[in-house]
Amino acid sequence: MPAEIAVTGARTHNLRNISVKIPKNNFCVITGLSGSGKSSLAFDTLYAEGQRKYVESLSAYARQFLDLMDKPDVDSITGLSPAISIEQKAVSHNPRSTVGTITEIYDYLRLLYARAGIARCPEHRCELKAQTVKQMTDAIMSLPQDSKIMILAPVVRNRKGEYRQLLSDLSRQGYIRARIDGENCELSDPPELELHKKHTIEIIIDRLKVRSSAEIRQRIADALELSLKMAEGRARAVSMDDCFPALDFSDKYACPICNYTLPELEPRNFSFNNPNGACPECDGLGVKEVFIPESFILDKGKSLNDGAIKYWSPSSSYNFSFIRALSEKYRFSLDVPLQDLPLDVIHKIFYGSGTDEIKIAFSFGEGEYRKTTVFEGIIPNFTRKYKEAPDRQKEDFAKYLTALPCASCNGARLKKGYRHVFLRDVSGREFSLSELGNQTVRENLEFFKTLELSSQNQKIAQRLLKEISNRLNFLVNVGLDYLTLNRSSETLSGGESQRIRLASQIGSGLTGVMYVLDEPSIGLHERDNERLLNSLFHLRDLGNTVIVVEHDENTIKKADHIIDMGPMAGIHGGNVVAEGTLAEIVKNESSLTGQYLSGKLSIPIPSRRKNGKDYLVIRKASGNNLKNVTLKIPAGLFTCITGVSGSGKSTLINDTLFLAAEKELNGAVLAHPAPYESISGLNLFDKVISIDQSPIGRTPRSNPATYIDLFGPIRSIFADTKEARARGYQPGRFSFNVKGGRCEACQGAGLIKVEMNFLPDVYVECEECRGKRYNPETLDIEFKGKNINEILNMTAEEALDFFSAFPLLKRKLQTLCDVGLSYISLGQSATTFSGGEAQRIKLAKELSRPQTGSTLYILDEPTTGLHFHDVKMLLSVLFRLRDLGNTIVVIEHNMDVIKSADHIVDLGPEGGDRGGMIIAEGTPEEIVANCHKNGSYTGQFLKNYLK
Repeated sequence: MPAEIAVTGARTHNLRNISVKIPKNNFCVITGLSGSGKSSLAFDTLYAEGQRKYVESLSAYARQFLDLMDKPDVDSITGLSPAISIEQKAVSHNPRSTVGTITEIYDYLRLLYARAGIARCPEHRCELKAQTVKQMTDAIMSLPQDSKIMILAPVVRNRKGEYRQLLSDLSRQGYIRARIDGENCELSDPPELELHKKHTIEIIIDRLKVRSSAEIRQRIADALELSLKMAEGRARAVSMDDCFPALDFSDKYACPICNYTLPELEPRNFSFNNPNGACPECDGLGVKEVFIPESFILDKGKSLNDGAIKYWSPSSSYNFSFIRALSEKYRFSLDVPLQDLPLDVIHKIFYGSGTDEIKIAFSFGEGEYRKTTVFEGIIPNFTRKYKEAPDRQKEDFAKYLTALPCASCNGARLKKGYRHVFLRDVSGREFSLSELGNQTVRENLEFFKTLELSSQNQKIAQRLLKEISNRLNFLVNVGLDYLTLNRSSETLSGGESQRIRLASQIGSGLTGVMYVLDEPSIGLHERDNERLLNSLFHLRDLGNTVIVVEHDENTIKKADHIIDMGPMAGIHGGNVVAEGTLAEIVKNESSLTGQYLSGKLSIPIPSRRKNGKDYLVIRKASGNNLKNVTLKIPAGLFTCITGVSGSGKSTLINDTLFLAAEKELNGAVLAHPAPYESISGLNLFDKVISIDQSPIGRTPRSNPATYIDLFGPIRSIFADTKEARARGYQPGRFSFNVKGGRCEACQGAGLIKVEMNFLPDVYVECEECRGKRYNPETLDIEFKGKNINEILNMTAEEALDFFSAFPLLKRKLQTLCDVGLSYISLGQSATTFSGGEAQRIKLAKELSRPQTGSTLYILDEPTTGLHFHDVKMLLSVLFRLRDLGNTIVVIEHNMDVIKSADHIVDLGPEGGDRGGMIIAEGTPEEIVANCHKNGSYTGQFLKNYLK
């Protein structure tokens, strides 16, 4: 068996016919600048060939269910193992997908609750369990000797009625006494019962003293059997002198008090994806999408006459006639700010006048319409229209919907009965499945260490508990102990979802596999990085080859083998600059990575820190795990928000600050920020812009040229050429999205999709245009010897030189190069960009716009996918924005960025419920100086970067 993976002649994307050898069963890091060819080697060559060979070994029937990757452009790869790719991508957009379901922990929990759970009555909290007559008899016989007891048959429990016939029938059957509403009476002379009051009727079957004799035991058993028969499986033992609480029994899986029953517990009953267990009100989603008043209020400070409510302003004469009629009916002014109107008036506006009728009148044309009717309310009106709307129109209504916890299950997702099945720890605390799901991974790990089970249930649950604990430990080891099991996979970052899949792979225990990972350290604080590395080393030590595309300094230094790609990006990259051990990389003068690792190159510490005068302040933010945090952001400065994973950074900045600012500054009516008390200082800004890692477009037709508004001016340049003017071509002729100049065979895509029967769809080059997107007449038009297709195939760097005489294009292209994207082509499909590349394209777009100097920019981990050298370029861009007077707020773990900030806000001290507080704020030097006093992990690690 070969001891190494040998790649010969790899030419995928920008790879320059490279050959590398990777030692097997090693931890190998592939590093280099963005666009240097790292992913092309790791994913598009090594993983693609490994996966392709495995799929080709399957039957034709099996292959139709699997995606077959393209054969990479490589001469040969020897020594390949079965390949598993763990990339940074969203796990699922399915709202039913959670951390618990992805890791399969939830599946084991369902089985555990079904086999060892304690079912209780939702109303009386009594344990639901079927008892035999022997067990009931034993319970009574265990009472103190000579205890006087009555054995009762509860035939009526808390029900209205007179029950004359029932009492008469019982008397004829030979029963002498009964206890009615707690009072003993003779059945021959029962009390008169009120028809509309609830009553409890219990037949006295036997009265006796508890004694340890066979005769008494038999009497008790006979009395219980008769009671169970009469009272539909229920019986009671009551002290005649109140020496002990009443004992309730049932021979069914039912509450002995109210006879509430639950079918025998099965794992499917605890699945919110199964109708047997899902809450019928929300179908197991835990939330219901509803219309709320906040979605329609444009400005609470405006009056109704000034258009405070969207669609219900004077410009909508018919709708506003109802508002006018309400004001006449309930005598309120239409000129008073909405926020000053009485609450009952606001309720009537949004939820209707009930049974009260109002008189409406409105004019149309030359006529007038009058009628008397009830007002259904804005919310019921929109709800009705939404339900009646055809599918194509529902989207227009759906954007006003807000997800609120289901009123029936309160977000627990399960039916009522299964929400009341519990597991108990040694301290007596009981947790339902949904309550466990709302706990963090760390809290659940502690709970299962102290779980209390009967000896029988311990045997049943032994293997289940081992699987659950192992999976929880794996999540802890990859730094995800702060996640809750109910956390929706939609809300996970790329790094978090990747580490969840990594935890699942560690749990699988496979050996002889080639794992390929894409920057697993993303989103991790330096403190948690060590645990992640230990997990990767564990995978290697099992006998696997672990290949990681990574820029993290600590990860690179701990690699067994390093491959440095470069020397630069795009057409200037694609070569192996250096490979070998850390010592060999550091000695290599050609390696940018080696120079940064050795300290010959570095990101300088700013010579001075800017001071802030004015502040943006958000007070008492309490979303998710935030503990009434008050955040102060200095205006005009570069502020870094730091803290360990799960400490509350995203909740504070993305969910609270950004949405609150967006609502006030950008007029985003549908923005619903997390709870906070107040915000001040927004008057310092004219707008807020979030530059995140979401795609710049959802279709292959979107590209950088269209996104940063390059394509319009370029099309105009072509339309202004002599030949284009002679033919009467307008700028639209050079668009591949509309008819006219595009190739109609492929509709401007350049590719045609061919559906295969048992193989994945194949995209083939269009035979008409040969992938050029345009028809021959359009391609005849050239500018400086290039047609429109050749322009789209240019890199940003090439286009910058080509269009150097056009200031507008030059400025926009220069910004693309400034953010480290000189290697991307202008027409590259938006769907092919990583999250980090998409974020930098957005940043370039902002840089190319005219600056007001009063913008609040918010960025979430902009160093994703960036090499040390790229980070240096990014910082210069951020400083440029700051020096224009803008305010930059960055959530970041990269220490080179943190040390360069003017101001730091550090959250912690831990993740999850142990975080959510601001533990340090100030300059980087101040954070370091006080790190041991306030427990700042950021300060402790930052110390080494400020030397």
